[in-house]
Amino acid sequence: MSDEEIEKQKIDRNIARSIIKTVESGIPPEYGFEFFTAGLDVYLNTIEEEYLKTFIKDGGSAFKMVVGIYGGGKTHFLYCIREISWKYHFLASYISLSPQETPFHKLEEVYKAIVKSIIYPQTPEELLSDYDRGLEALIKKWYNDKYKEMSEKLSGEVLKQELINYASSLGSYESLSFRNAMKEAFISLIEKRDNDFVTIMQWLIGENPPRTYLKEFKVFEKIDKSNAFKMIRSLVQWIREIEHAGLIVLLDEAEVNSSLSSKQKVLLLNNLRELIDEFGHVNFKNTMWFYAVPDENFLEGKLQVYEALRQRVSTIFNTKINPAGVKIYLDKLDVKPIELMEEIGKKLAKIYEAAYSVNLNSQALNKTLKNIAEAVYSRKQELGYQRFFVQSIIPAFEKLSKTKKAVTAEEIGM
Repeated sequence: MSDEEIEKQKIDRNIARSIIKTVESGIPPEYGFEFFTAGLDVYLNTIEEEYLKTFIKDGGSAFKMVVGIYGGGKTHFLYCIREISWKYHFLASYISLSPQETPFHKLEEVYKAIVKSIIYPQTPEELLSDYDRGLEALIKKWYNDKYKEMSEKLSGEVLKQELINYASSLGSYESLSFRNAMKEAFISLIEKRDNDFVTIMQWLIGENPPRTYLKEFKVFEKIDKSNAFKMIRSLVQWIREIEHAGLIVLLDEAEVNSSLSSKQKVLLLNNLRELIDEFGHVNFKNTMWFYAVPDENFLEGKLQVYEALRQRVSTIFNTKINPAGVKIYLDKLDVKPIELMEEIGKKLAKIYEAAYSVNLNSQALNKTLKNIAEAVYSRKQELGYQRFFVQSIIPAFEKLSKTKKAVTAEEIGM
């Protein structure tokens, strides 16, 4: 969001306070991050123009690996991608990966994470509350939207039958079981068969209830590692049929995979290699995946699988000469680190002023931003300097609002 757009859009005081409190804790807010995004425009504009606006919507697919140290803005970047994708009517699924909860060495767990986290475009108010997410919420919205559309012209038994006819006419997906499950989930909502809906949802989210419960719905497959990609492809086919542009998957590696065994690491690499290869197949359409990692150490090894994956992610994303490149380096932005922090700080200052109804002295503010930015960068923390700066600048604003004088790093205990 440009400075001009920020100036035009008044930030609600409560929203501004929520943003400030969230960033002070060291994490980006789900809404409001766009008000202090800086330095990423060149990447985001290229991804929007080259991929989301046309290529992915028109049936293409793509994979990008985002590299940035812990605290270096990976989550912020992924939230920006999600926000852009919503402009073009994509569904998105942001997933915080961890070896315990969403292990990438188990593909069926990745499928389960996608359907658990999938969300349709949200308003600011929804993002700041407990908004609906997950496949069940999406199916219910699909049903409610279709019911509302048809009920404008039909009613009673005629409406009910037309809704059933619509569900029965769903297209041919790669997984017949997936297609049948979607059909029966929709019809169970029409007929208010709550228990059947729950059973079908258990299967759709990968919990695999007993097969005897599923026979009457003609759902015969078990969702596991052997068909996880097929289920993901079927999910995207359904998403397209219900008139969304496709699916954007945002995988955020929250921690280094040091806790994985050698066997698990090899499985992870094989799965990642297989995933990247999927993007070269004609039936993997209308989807774009971003895999954010803190470093590339997981690619270091002598086995063939390491070399195979290194080759697949060797190209570097460059907005001018190679937008088809795979790796996006967040620490190689065109703007210099101190200048970047000062720009972020100026935007955060506007949010702070809106949150607490204060006016920060501009001259003292500029000096404060420079003081804190230089102090943060000189320490070269393992923690990403952007996160460290954002956490540090909020107490500096508090002191500045009281003293009206420029604040030094020492004054806020840095």
